[in-house]
Amino acid sequence: MALMFLNGGAMRGEPLHHLLGGAELVAETTTAAKYRFYSVGDQCPALFPVAHGGAEIAGEVYDIPMDTLRDKVLPSEPHELELGVIELVDGSSVFAMLLRRAYTSHVQLKDITEIGNWRKYRGSVA
Repeated sequence: MALMFLNGGAMRGEPLHHLLGGAELVAETTTAAKYRFYSVGDQCPALFPVAHGGAEIAGEVYDIPMDTLRDKVLPSEPHELELGVIELVDGSSVFAMLLRRAYTSHVQLKDITEIGNWRKYRGSVA
């Protein structure tokens, strides 16, 4: 099992949630204030670690079986994202999808850090 922070399409009620195969929701929480938050072409959210100027970003932590992570979740992620480890507000570490450093200047990014929540952002542009 792997603890995974989700903040986009695989959260409850979102179109990719079925990929989790019934994985247990462990917590609704936020990241530590060490990340910028971007909309990648208005298709998916992306966390990006920073030394200064980060914020807490809302999401959900799931206990996902490793085979589900390998076979269903990771293959569905956009190529702009990669698996990494983040810090939550409580100081614990979990897996999450991060913006690949190579893409920080090559894709359409909109900084949505001040909103800090993918659902709220999507509601504001709908």
